[in-house]
Amino acid sequence: MHPALRMHPVLRGAGALGLAVALAGGGACQSGATAGSAKVEPSTPATTLASPATTATAARTVPALPASLTGQQLDWHACPAPSTAQGGGEAPGAPWECAALKAPLDHADPNGRTIDLALIRMRAHSGQPRIGSLIYNFGGPGASGVATLPALAQDYTDLNTRYDLVALDPRGVGDSAGVRCLDDAATDASAGVDGSPDDTAEVRALDEANAAYTSACQQNSAGVLPYVDTVAAARDLDLLRQVLGDDTLHYFGFSYGTELGGVYAHLYPDRVGRLVMDAVVDPTEDPLQGALGQTKGFQLALENFMKACAEQVGAECPTGPGGERGTQRITALLQGLDATPLPAGGGRTLTQDLAVTGIAAALYSEASWNALAIGLQEAMQGGGGTTLLALADAYLGRDAQGHYSNLIAANRAITCVDDRPRYTSADVQEQLPVFRQASPVFGEFAAWGLTACWPWPVPGQSEHPDVSAPGAAPIVVIGNTGDPATPYEGARAMARQLGTGVGVTVTLRGQGHGGYDTGNSCLKQVVDQYLLDGVVPADGTTCT
Repeated sequence: MHPALRMHPVLRGAGALGLAVALAGGGACQSGATAGSAKVEPSTPATTLASPATTATAARTVPALPASLTGQQLDWHACPAPSTAQGGGEAPGAPWECAALKAPLDHADPNGRTIDLALIRMRAHSGQPRIGSLIYNFGGPGASGVATLPALAQDYTDLNTRYDLVALDPRGVGDSAGVRCLDDAATDASAGVDGSPDDTAEVRALDEANAAYTSACQQNSAGVLPYVDTVAAARDLDLLRQVLGDDTLHYFGFSYGTELGGVYAHLYPDRVGRLVMDAVVDPTEDPLQGALGQTKGFQLALENFMKACAEQVGAECPTGPGGERGTQRITALLQGLDATPLPAGGGRTLTQDLAVTGIAAALYSEASWNALAIGLQEAMQGGGGTTLLALADAYLGRDAQGHYSNLIAANRAITCVDDRPRYTSADVQEQLPVFRQASPVFGEFAAWGLTACWPWPVPGQSEHPDVSAPGAAPIVVIGNTGDPATPYEGARAMARQLGTGVGVTVTLRGQGHGGYDTGNSCLKQVVDQYLLDGVVPADGTTCT
């Protein structure tokens, strides 16, 4: 993830094309209302891969890990530059250290094949008593913790006084047996497939793109696809906890990382230490409900942006007075791009799909609203798509040389093995009216993104994760009222599902995805007192 955008990825339920990755739900939000139950039809892939045990009960009873894994000694060394799969960039330098953790490919067969999970850490740097390791997950699923933690570490300087800051590439991500699907050229070409089809031919083309993507994943990553589920990733966290020498898990999860934290708490309630969830996934929703809720969240964030733009620059704002008229200006731009993409430099063009991705990307943070205004003005008045394309590229993990990280591939692989429902094109067409009503800008793209998993060769595990954690230590659950990608209601739902006395809700009345990294001093104080001093905030604490 491009650090300048200051976003934690939320890509749950990625579609076949770039723009659907930005919007499809898969449980990443709270809708506030359901769209009804879409029909779920079985996928018909050419080959169905074996799937590990899929229930929480089975996950609780997997064999114990051997001492060769729980007692392994990590070889910490100077970090290399992040790989292309991790997103590229420069080596973080001292004091960062990197290592590889050996974990079972299949936790049901702990003495079988192992994979290496890429780790990074920065040791606690003060003379104060060390609490332990604070493990981060930055969401997606698909975000490389190894590449992301150094980029955001300035926000965690105070926490670093008493914690070693640690992150990993979860299984299937980056350099941890990373899933590989399409190559760079094919990923670029996918931008030419319409992610909001208007006729039968375009629907067929989207279905064929989904099938081709699945085939590429099978061809390049068949051996790992059944084992990249969130339950397995939670078990990896517990292995890491043991190897790092901590009695309990201290954890800071953002976006999808909150779902991972919730699953960990469900599996190991007695091993929960100080655990924070920020930008919270609603664990009660199925993928369709999640996609609809996220659609509403992005539309609300867009309206908030347009209102602020009109107040600050008046008639110069590219969306005019905002509201319905502003939305109409954006939909007119997108309709034009559907017919004729705009030149965007370097021989590339801004398609309708990439424009929606760029708009969504900029809504993750108020700090990106200025870039969105520039991008819209450029596209509406100057006839160019450079800025919106740059926003989309940063979000989708494409660098200046045209290389993609494995963010999109990992996102789809993890989502499809987690989520049991499989939505066909016919299912989506039944749901289009309610999605369009939720957002004229984002609705259709989010709805069509739901078709991403119908041809997947690994069965999905459940409609939503089990995060109930009776007996666990208090967990701080942060909801931002202006969050477009994980709407605020998800935090309340997560706290309820964790259980009475476990989930502690903290509200930020703000804008953007997540709360802690917005720089809000009140929220930072609440979280730091909890993590550093063990002071649990009062349930319902609110920061503005």
